[in-house]
Amino acid sequence: MSTAVDNAMAPVSFTEGAVKELNKLKDQQELGEDFGLRVGVEGGGCSGMTYILGFDQKKDGDQEHYINGIKVYMHKAHGLYLAGMLIDFQDGLNARGFTFNNPNAASTCGCGTSFSV
Repeated sequence: MSTAVDNAMAPVSFTEGAVKELNKLKDQQELGEDFGLRVGVEGGGCSGMTYILGFDQKKDGDQEHYINGIKVYMHKAHGLYLAGMLIDFQDGLNARGFTFNNPNAASTCGCGTSFSV
């Protein structure tokens, strides 16, 4: 069983804009207290791996983190690919959505949602 940790030990971080948008999305979906934000990776995309970002319940193998007041679930095996990643939310004329600044990515695709290591 994993334990919750705070921002200091969290594998990922959020900008202020991302925190604001995530809190807004969670409120709109009226999710229960057992839901947290799932951050992870899965195979696919044009560069080999894609990011997972969405609200979900805790699963076996998950680590639980509290980052900027947001409960985050991440499978412990995904930390290798995501350690040090900064998640932002862009709301501009050219782009709108979450962006991932991952120092572990050797290359990323043009859309920014898939990467290779």
